[in-house]
Amino acid sequence: MSNFSQYIQDLQAWANKFPWLEMLSGLGILIFSAFVANFITKQIVVRGIRKILLKMTFATNSILAEHSVIQRFSNIVPALIIMNGIDTVPHLSAKLVYLVQMLCQAFIFLSIARTISEILNVFNAIYQRNPNSRNKPIKGYLQLVKLMLFIICGLMILGTFLKKDVFTLLAGFGAMATVLMLVFQNTILSLVASVQISSYDMIRIGDWIEMSSLNADGDVIDMSLHTITVQNFDKTITTIPTNKLVTDTFRNWRGMTQSGVRRMKRALYIDQSSVHFMTFEEHQRLKDFLLLNNYLNSKENELEEFNNKLSNQSEYNQRRLTNLGTFRAYVNFYLRQHEGIAQDQTLIVRQLQPTSMGLPIEIYAFISTTVWIDYENIQSDIFDHLISILPEFGLRIYQSASQIDFQGLATK
Repeated sequence: MSNFSQYIQDLQAWANKFPWLEMLSGLGILIFSAFVANFITKQIVVRGIRKILLKMTFATNSILAEHSVIQRFSNIVPALIIMNGIDTVPHLSAKLVYLVQMLCQAFIFLSIARTISEILNVFNAIYQRNPNSRNKPIKGYLQLVKLMLFIICGLMILGTFLKKDVFTLLAGFGAMATVLMLVFQNTILSLVASVQISSYDMIRIGDWIEMSSLNADGDVIDMSLHTITVQNFDKTITTIPTNKLVTDTFRNWRGMTQSGVRRMKRALYIDQSSVHFMTFEEHQRLKDFLLLNNYLNSKENELEEFNNKLSNQSEYNQRRLTNLGTFRAYVNFYLRQHEGIAQDQTLIVRQLQPTSMGLPIEIYAFISTTVWIDYENIQSDIFDHLISILPEFGLRIYQSASQIDFQGLATK
């Protein structure tokens, strides 16, 4: 036993000749201890807690895999070991020990802040599984909480190195309020805009919005504190500053989607030279149209009654049927029978102000679907039919003269 004690004394005497070796040994043992503690924490403790959380109803594999809350918090363990064990390493200067302890403490503050930030991310992910989250997203508010969290974390780290508490630093920052207002101007504006958007229910995730000033025309796919992300119909992405939605104008198509109908407002431009009074032959021929039979008969009786009162007047003063008026009546009857038109909504076939491009006959109606492809197909089918049947009324579509028209005149 005495020989072993003598051996230890000799080893200590030899090590005292090399203080750097004793220092490196102490550092090695400390780092190894921190490494082992980190391994045990992440491989055993973290996995155990993860299995326990998976048994809870709110937790899923996807949420836990995407947000590593426990792993971020476990980073505190090796930092605590180094912070408390660095002063046991021999031959280290007091300044170096203090610096390492301050760095470890700053790392602990940062790890706690990142852990809380991940908890907020998990809360947002769980909240988004609620159907009501599309109407009331909270991502912007959580981002504001994160911003304040990291500001407090930065102040605590700064106070650690300056040996001052957070309240003393905040009192010193009071004089810099104006500068801070300028620095966080966009954040303040975005926060106010987010509150207004949420309070007035201006936008929801999934809404189709159109903002021509920023070339945005598509569906809202994300709402955050500073930006609203829109996926346009050409699959490009437009990022809109949140406060722009309050200061600028935009169109939200949500009302159309919720109503289940979509407006059709389109005109046929009639060649005005083809408009004329109907002859008896045209009148009889158009009676073959099932939709016009009752209309023409009732119109005949109406005109006959009116003209009898003007029997002593000139023929030109009497009312007569026109092919254009009959065509408008046909369009109205046709749309009233069409299954793609919402019959409980406004339906107007009207004549607009004549232009140099022809006489517009506008159809104002609502199609009973909001699906884009179905809407366009129904609208196209309606106008295919109307354009094709125009010659039956002796009407022509106005069309500017083309090269083919001039070639035809040259051959004549």
